[in-house]
Amino acid sequence: MSAQVVVTGIGIVSPNGFGVDDYWDATRASRSGIGRIERFDPERYPSKLAGQVDGFAVEEHLPSRLIPQTDRMTQLALVGAEHALADAGVSTAEADEYGMGVMTASTSGGFEFGQGQLQNLWSKGSQYVSAYQSFAWFYAVNTGQISIRHGMKGPSGVVVSDQAGGLDALAHARRLVRKGSDLILSGGVDAAVCPWGWVAQLTTGELSHEEDPDRAYLPFDADAAGYVPGEGGALLILEDAEAARRRGVRQVYGEITGYGSTFDPAADSGREPALRKAIEIALDDAGVPPGEIDVVFADAAGVPERDRIEAAAVTEVFGPRAVPVTAPKTMTGRLGSGAGPLDVATALLAMRDGVIPPTANVTLSPDYDLDLVTAPRHTPVTTALVLARGHGGFNSAVVLRSVDWN
Repeated sequence: MSAQVVVTGIGIVSPNGFGVDDYWDATRASRSGIGRIERFDPERYPSKLAGQVDGFAVEEHLPSRLIPQTDRMTQLALVGAEHALADAGVSTAEADEYGMGVMTASTSGGFEFGQGQLQNLWSKGSQYVSAYQSFAWFYAVNTGQISIRHGMKGPSGVVVSDQAGGLDALAHARRLVRKGSDLILSGGVDAAVCPWGWVAQLTTGELSHEEDPDRAYLPFDADAAGYVPGEGGALLILEDAEAARRRGVRQVYGEITGYGSTFDPAADSGREPALRKAIEIALDDAGVPPGEIDVVFADAAGVPERDRIEAAAVTEVFGPRAVPVTAPKTMTGRLGSGAGPLDVATALLAMRDGVIPPTANVTLSPDYDLDLVTAPRHTPVTTALVLARGHGGFNSAVVLRSVDWN
């Protein structure tokens, strides 16, 4: 089997666009999906904004039997998976069921489903707790439900490393393809915009309290004061290049060519944060020197100290203002495990169309020597770096490259 792992399909469920075309149109036009929380009354909470997938009527997308046994996270993931498979032109009924697997990431699991069952337990009694609670909350449930629905019986799993998890899942999927699987559906979708999930996220102390959606999430800005959470993400189809050619794929989005991951040392250790090392490992794995990277998709924490660490890592590797840096997640919020895969999908679309999407609403602080892209920049993109960091010290980096498929 070829060592080349290519992306042949993309499925996106995002606060500022449902489906690839809607999302890409909105992102290039700086249209945000961040607004006041509508899924519950946020008035008594200090943070009241989120990126929400509006207008999602699950009954229009999934059979009725699946709805009572799935959390919103899984419902969004199932639809994203169908979009990705359709985009890749994959008929799972005709493919080798043991040659296809699912590798997803999760940050929180099915929080909303779990909250509902706890409310039933407290207010009505144990007989009103659904048997589906045994798995609907679980981190691996998206992998399980997608694999069952599409008969994908090859190597599968789940990664839990917070916001870095989506990139880690794609890296594991790449490894599985290199070991012999024809196709792995991979990425991440999270959805914890519910009171229980909200309280859990507030414990980080890093959520923005700003109530103006255009001023709430401002990474690398002098007014940065926290981030806005969101729901959604992206799922991608990763295939062995030779297997993709055999089944007649005519066009691919690009290749996952490098990956690096590290874990930060303890804050009181006196040692440097490890994001720079993750970047260097990914570049080395890809065989790409820093000067060949056309754009960096930043993790963009929106927390001044964490922004400083990321800006320093990028500047140390590439040089001051030496590479365009963008953070389109300012239009969606931070999507947990869905953030990295959505950035990967966005980078692949940037390669396809030759346009770097903007970092909306941000005015770059003079404290950072970054070439921050704040308006759409039309330029060829052949190689991209995507960064993600998870709460507690996870760092991940992925290198993508365009592919000549002729």
